Amino acid sequence: MNQHEKRDVIVGMEPTGHYWLNFAYFLQSHDIRCVTVNPMHVKRSKELDDNSPTKNDVKDAKVIAQLVKDGRYSIPILPEGVYAELREGMKLHDMVMQDLHALQAQVHNWLDRYFPEFLTVFKDWTGKAALQILKMGCLPKEIAKIPSERLLWEVKKVANRAVGMKRIEQLKEVAKASIGLQTGTQMAKEELRYLLEKYEYLTHRLNELEKQLSEMVQTIPGAKEMCEIKGIGEMTVVGFFAEVGDINQYHHPRQIIKLAGLNLKKNESGQHRGKTITH
Repeated sequence: MNQHEKRDVIVGMEPTGHYWLNFAYFLQSHDIRCVTVNPMHVKRSKELDDNSPTKNDVKDAKVIAQLVKDGRYSIPILPEGVYAELREGMKLHDMVMQDLHALQAQVHNWLDRYFPEFLTVFKDWTGKAALQILKMGCLPKEIAKIPSERLLWEVKKVANRAVGMKRIEQLKEVAKASIGLQTGTQMAKEELRYLLEKYEYLTHRLNELEKQLSEMVQTIPGAKEMCEIKGIGEMTVVGFFAEVGDINQYHHPRQIIKLAGLNLKKNESGQHRGKTITH
């Protein structure tokens, strides 16, 4: 900039992947305007000059510069402060949720192989009583030999009213007649133990993370009022601010609607007068 005596500069780039973020934040910290161009626009504009779809760095840079010159760019939202924390927190939240869903599928897989009748007694293995039984690390034939009083005592540690002796007896009956696998049982127990320990860690981590995010979002003006809206939970509000950022940077509600992908337009051609559709 100093070499070419430029004072008012706009730097344009394609927001592909995550590699552009570091440079964008660097430019923002130095009060240099940073904008992004739609990668699809770059792809479609390549043939305008040389009638060739070939791709190289020099050609891409020229196309991006032309799009910026013509005003065909967007100003990226680069959150800072609590908004940046919420965005990163929601990324982590999504990662933990994905791991939890994968883990739940793995436990279901284990039950299908070694104790397929378990879910006929307990509809949800993540319930306190069902989880406590699984933590005992016993296979069906072993459960069938454990006294009912002992099983009920284990369940009462975590769920006083949810399960009674009738459910315990039902569990023992299906355990006796189980068609679960009888091979590889030692490692099957280790697998179940590993899965349940991982499940406890992930659920604990998720609860701690949601608690942190809830405390953070309450520091944003208007967040408390949004949480009081019927049907709107705290994590929904967290997700909103994580994506939108500071709402003071917007001048009209339609900007937020467009950001959500609800870009309303009319589809008309010739004598046809179409209705407004979502694009």
